[in-house]
Amino acid sequence: MVSRDDDALSWDGDDDPTLAPQVAPRRAASAPQERADVTPATRLDAETEAVPASASADSEPAPMSNVALVTLGVFGGVYLLLAVGWFIGGSRLQFVAQLFLNPAAHIAAWILAIAAPAVWFATTMVLTRSRPMWLRIVALVVGAVVLLPWPFLMTGVGA
Repeated sequence: MVSRDDDALSWDGDDDPTLAPQVAPRRAASAPQERADVTPATRLDAETEAVPASASADSEPAPMSNVALVTLGVFGGVYLLLAVGWFIGGSRLQFVAQLFLNPAAHIAAWILAIAAPAVWFATTMVLTRSRPMWLRIVALVVGAVVLLPWPFLMTGVGA
């Protein structure tokens, strides 16, 4: 019987032989066995088939580092704040814009201004997918500077 202390470390069915990992038997390294029908060409084919897919040059790129993921998350938050800034800034300029623009034109420009940060972020992520990480960061920094919500910055946060 299993003691009370070992209960947390065991699970019913742990001793089931069908759950054991299947390990291929290894050949003895001391006496290599050669078959008569193995030619150097077939041996080369067998060795290239044994190479795992992750070691192949045509496989998927390596996953991003933690620093890169955090950086992209920070930029995602910055671009979300830019969209919020365009929303607030455009809504504050609605009365003034109606003096110079058709209200429908102001609404269309306002919607495009709100969507611009999300479009820039998504476009940068898609177009720099196979490029170095520094190029993606530079494109995101340029976009954050270009898409500053000037109406929000000029009017300030006070009503």
